[in-house]
Amino acid sequence: MRLLERDDTGDFRLTSDIPDDKVPPYAILSHTWGDEEVLFKDLADGTAKNKAGYTKIRFCGDQAARDELKFFWVDTCCIDKSDAAELQDALNSMFRWYRNAVKCYVYLTDVLTCQQDADGDPGWELAFRKSRWFTRGWTLQELIAPTIVEFFSPEGVYLGNKQSLRHHIHNATGIPLRALQGNILPDFSIEARMSWIQKRNTTRKEDKAYSLFGIFDVCMHLLYGEGEERAFERLREEISKHDRHLANLNSTDPHLDKKRIEEAKGGLFADAYRWVLDSPDFQQWRDRPESHLLWIKGDPGKGKTMLLCGIINELKQAIVAEGHCRNLAYFFCQATDSRINNAIAVLRGLIYLLAHQQPRLISHVRKYSNAGKSLSDANAWVALSDILGGMLGDPNLKPTCLIVDALDECVVDLPKLLDFVVRISSGRVKWLLTSRNETNIERKLRSDDTRTRLSLELKANAMQVSRAVEMYIDDKLSDLEPLRDETILEDGALLKDRVRDILRNKANGTFLWVALVVQELSKDEVESWHVLQIVEEMPTGLDGMYGRMINEIKRQKRDSEFCRRILSVATLAYRPLHLAEVGGLTGLPEQITKSTEKVQKIVTKCGSFLSVRDNQIYLVHQSAKDYLSDQASALLFPEGAEMIHHDISNRSLKLLSDKLRRDIYGLYAPGFPIDQVTVPDPDPLVTVRYSCVYWGDHLYDSQSSDNTKHPDALQNGGVIDSFLRKHYLHWLEALSLCRSMSQGILSMVNLESILQVGSTW
Repeated sequence: MRLLERDDTGDFRLTSDIPDDKVPPYAILSHTWGDEEVLFKDLADGTAKNKAGYTKIRFCGDQAARDELKFFWVDTCCIDKSDAAELQDALNSMFRWYRNAVKCYVYLTDVLTCQQDADGDPGWELAFRKSRWFTRGWTLQELIAPTIVEFFSPEGVYLGNKQSLRHHIHNATGIPLRALQGNILPDFSIEARMSWIQKRNTTRKEDKAYSLFGIFDVCMHLLYGEGEERAFERLREEISKHDRHLANLNSTDPHLDKKRIEEAKGGLFADAYRWVLDSPDFQQWRDRPESHLLWIKGDPGKGKTMLLCGIINELKQAIVAEGHCRNLAYFFCQATDSRINNAIAVLRGLIYLLAHQQPRLISHVRKYSNAGKSLSDANAWVALSDILGGMLGDPNLKPTCLIVDALDECVVDLPKLLDFVVRISSGRVKWLLTSRNETNIERKLRSDDTRTRLSLELKANAMQVSRAVEMYIDDKLSDLEPLRDETILEDGALLKDRVRDILRNKANGTFLWVALVVQELSKDEVESWHVLQIVEEMPTGLDGMYGRMINEIKRQKRDSEFCRRILSVATLAYRPLHLAEVGGLTGLPEQITKSTEKVQKIVTKCGSFLSVRDNQIYLVHQSAKDYLSDQASALLFPEGAEMIHHDISNRSLKLLSDKLRRDIYGLYAPGFPIDQVTVPDPDPLVTVRYSCVYWGDHLYDSQSSDNTKHPDALQNGGVIDSFLRKHYLHWLEALSLCRSMSQGILSMVNLESILQVGSTW
């Protein structure tokens, strides 16, 4: 990048080309071109002062000096347009140059401040909205990209900035106020961003498309003479490539995971996390450049995930206030879902969000795609770690914060992930991690000058967590129907106050314990005279609470067995199950399975171990799965977990055999593009999607230690043999329609390994 440097006398000169990492703070000019612009060669041969355009350059230099900036940039003379390669690079870099400027000065030659309207008010506001500047193509990115945009009349009078004049700008351009306020551009659809250029004009037709390079963060070759239509075709092709690469990475959307988590916990309670913002450990990580990693650790149920959700929201607000000069990417691990419980999924999620915020980073993904390398095969970890490492080492990377929640729930390849985190904890990258107190994580994340830990059990922090839990109790009790009548007890105390005191004494700083008690008190059959007895009977600690729930399930007269089946399958499932799937997988009577409403009624009788959101069944917390897998195993797995895996696999194959058929979606054409497939309503695969993807995994995990549990499975005429002979191609088609072909390949690998065990199979 070449800049203009102003000296103390007011004169200025062109600098040499400055490397990206050496560019000093600078101002930048935005304007419309006239007939006598000062060009690069004019500064070189000393004729610049003879041109009318020199006035604008002088204005920019003087205004920069008033803002204590020594350097400034003007497009007419800082680019040698006779050099095709330099022009190519400049037009592809323009958005970034405007975005990185300390200030952008807009020089409006057609907005005079000496005018007044009929009422005697300044007449420049109407002229401002009608300014030619709002009709030109290249000024679109000059409006959007910089954080601070200041508008001036030709007399040098300050008119206002992008924030104070936002309503005038919106009325003149139609660009949404959110875009003017600095929101991330990818939040707006492709068509929405395309519409911003429709009423603008450029001298060369192709520039109408080229001026959108920065709006979509793409790089393209300039082909003047190709025409406007072809230029837009190439632009859309480049955008489409970016979207395809993102789609390949998107096994889950961390944005949606965060929203789901917050909704599942009843919304984000601000008082539960705000204390951490004032913590010295957090402030050290946030404010000190040399502090690259913060690890928040604590016991189950202490609110680590919601703490992180709150921190993410605070960091997002700060990024918006700074004009999006930083990246923020995050991922929520969940051991109960095989799609998000492994190191590869973490890397995919972080790469996805980084590429979404800074699309030009997608070039690191293209290197693998263009070389024909897969991101879902046995070498996926190597490929993805190289891609993310390349992104984080990219010289154009904005300062970046990477957040990973629940490291202890990354059950596959956690050591690799921890090694990667420690290796990349430097430079412009900061990590924020949470987990339980686990020794293997402790060893990897030892504290030093660059790494800090924040323990929720440390006395000062534990007191803050306890206060937050007390406020959480107050908030939840205020919404409880049985406590709204202000009942007075015999000793004169309010029922609500007595209940609050008991919960505070028993909670032990554990949000989840409180949430489970409140859920019990929220049941329809609970009356105000029941409340005190319930909270007095509640055991302390999560294990005590879970034990109480198991005992209640055992005491049920009618549906105890159905609850046992559902809990056993939900505990071993590799992802949350849909209500339409769980009936067939658990072997519930057809009278129940044919109605998702009836299935949900059984689910609600499973204590508070399970919750249902959007017809998906979720375990309430990882600690609940731990309890069910260990202390409740005698009830759920009387013959061992392998037998439940075997039953799920067999039931899955029966469901698939009954449901699968050729061209189940009625597409009629082999090779139909998957991106164009519309799921029928009702979806014929809705009850078997889980079975289609995971029956092989359950078969693999059903093997006993001596591998002789079910010797007939793959023999001629066996369940698996029969299924593969009749439905192998139907299964492959269904896997494709479920967008799970890579998982199907892993199932085939598992089948092959079973076949190789020995003749007993």
